[in-house]
Amino acid sequence: MISISYIKSKRIYLTLILVVFITLVACLNRTCQARVYININAPYLRKIPTAIPIFKDMTAGQNHTQLAKEFSDLLAETLKFTGFFKILDHESFLEDPQKAGLMQHAISFKNWTDIGAELLIKGGFEFKGEILEVELRLFDTFGGRLVVGRRYTGRLNDQRRIIHRFCDEVILRLTGHPGIFSTQIAFVSTTTGNKEIYIAGFDGHNPIRFTNTGTITLFPAWSSDGRSLAYTDYRHGKPELFIRNIKEKRGTVVSLEGSSITPAWVPGKFALAASLSHEGNPAIYLLSGNGKIMRKLTRYWGIDVAPTWSPDGKRFAFVSNRSGSPQIFIKNIENGNVRRLTYEGNYNTSPQWSPQGNYIAYVGMKNSHLDIYLIGIDGKGPIQLTQDAGNNESPTWSPDGTLIAFSSTREGPSRVYVMNANGSDQRRLLLLEGKQTNPSWSPRLTSG
Repeated sequence: MISISYIKSKRIYLTLILVVFITLVACLNRTCQARVYININAPYLRKIPTAIPIFKDMTAGQNHTQLAKEFSDLLAETLKFTGFFKILDHESFLEDPQKAGLMQHAISFKNWTDIGAELLIKGGFEFKGEILEVELRLFDTFGGRLVVGRRYTGRLNDQRRIIHRFCDEVILRLTGHPGIFSTQIAFVSTTTGNKEIYIAGFDGHNPIRFTNTGTITLFPAWSSDGRSLAYTDYRHGKPELFIRNIKEKRGTVVSLEGSSITPAWVPGKFALAASLSHEGNPAIYLLSGNGKIMRKLTRYWGIDVAPTWSPDGKRFAFVSNRSGSPQIFIKNIENGNVRRLTYEGNYNTSPQWSPQGNYIAYVGMKNSHLDIYLIGIDGKGPIQLTQDAGNNESPTWSPDGTLIAFSSTREGPSRVYVMNANGSDQRRLLLLEGKQTNPSWSPRLTSG
């Protein structure tokens, strides 16, 4: 005879199984909906074959053939810049984009899987007077489903902004992290004959001169909100620290005895560290965003320069000669402990802490050549990212940690280059008269 307690325990057991099953189904559904196509933290990424047909012109009675191609080319170039995508050749496509539809039910996904496309981005546009309406859709070809679909409205000169906004959506959906397409890069150029700071788009587009000192400006550094730029300026005959609001063109000058160099903003705060020598040998100090000295961060009779903050603002790395040669050290703000990070080679400088917090990119010298290296915060490594290509200096991370910009003399005069964080796909960012050095990648910027 089956007891009542057995029946009750059986019911509880079955109920638990049902709850677990429902939970698993819910989790599987969420996982399916939140699928991450690209793991940006993977050491080596397989580029996803992606088809981007020429955009469909949906304007009645008009023909914008050149604009349709410009749209698709800009979209392809923007996504290719990330290093995540292999853009397929239009010659391999099996359909006419001007005849095919943009909607999921109108797409023959077999036409795309047959040529190896795993992702498909379709676009169309229509003019209504001077107003431009753009539709963009990202599809998973093997799943036969829509991943991202957006409609944008603007004017013709908004096409870059529209494409970049959509690409940010694509990267967010495919990686789970925001894109870099609203970012900019500041750098130093001798285009005018003097060392002035310029600012360009993340891809080197539209470089604009930011300073006009007629002398020397160095070490541009973005505040964490992207509203201010700190840099060293020689307009008064000595290296002074300038802190300047980018849009309002106002700012502060930190004018002290000695040198004021290598500023680095504290993450999430209107404060920065810099190397100042007004009390003797260069040391790292903490300053407010208005230029007021708040405290001295390092105390050593030698030279301490080039601070860079961990993402949580609890530690900073810097360069010091306290071990006899320039090496990278890390200081913990809370307990004051300082430890040496680099041991290989006699010259290691220009540290830059990765946005994920697990690596520091830096410049090391080997066989009289300067190259970019990567070392773990735990000291593992280092990994050499550049080699046999001139001198390579001043690494700076993209805010998602997937790219590193740097300066290099591999083609003669120093230029700004960019590479994937593992050292692959090294390519020149832009080409101006003179030399380009000291790149500094901005955080993600808002249009407000």
